[in-house]
Amino acid sequence: MSRKYSFKDPDKLYFISFATVEWADIFTRPEYRNIIIDSWKYCQQKKGLEIYSWVLMTNHAHMIIGSHKEPLPSIVRDMKAYTSTSIHECLVKHPRESRKAWMLNLFIEAGWQNSNNNKWQLWQQDNKPIEIISPEMF
Repeated sequence: MSRKYSFKDPDKLYFISFATVEWADIFTRPEYRNIIIDSWKYCQQKKGLEIYSWVLMTNHAHMIIGSHKEPLPSIVRDMKAYTSTSIHECLVKHPRESRKAWMLNLFIEAGWQNSNNNKWQLWQQDNKPIEIISPEMF
C-alpha cells in the first residue's frame, strides 16, 4: 500500500473505500449484503469499530470509521478476511445463484494471481484510508 494511503493517527476518523476484485457486482443479492452488514455490527460490538457513515454499493463500499479500542488496520483486515470467507461459503452453497460459476472462477483466479492468497480473493488489496481533517471534510 502506498504511504499516501495509510492509517497514520489512531485517534482520527478515516474515509475508506474497498471494492471487489474486477468490480464484480456480488452485492446485488441480500445474502451477501447481510454478511457485510453483520460483520460491521460484530466489529462495532466486539472490536470497538465506530461507524459514522457507510454506503454499500453492488461492488464496493465507502465508510467513515474510527476506533479507540483496536487499531483500524486490524479491524479492516479481519473484517475483509471474515467476509471473504463467509461470502465464499455462501456463494458455494447458494442453491439459486445464476452467476455462481462465473463468480467462483473470477475470485479463484484473482486468488491465484496474488501471492497473499492461495485459493480465493474477494476484495481488492487496498482500502485507501483518507484521514478526516476537518468538520467540512466529514
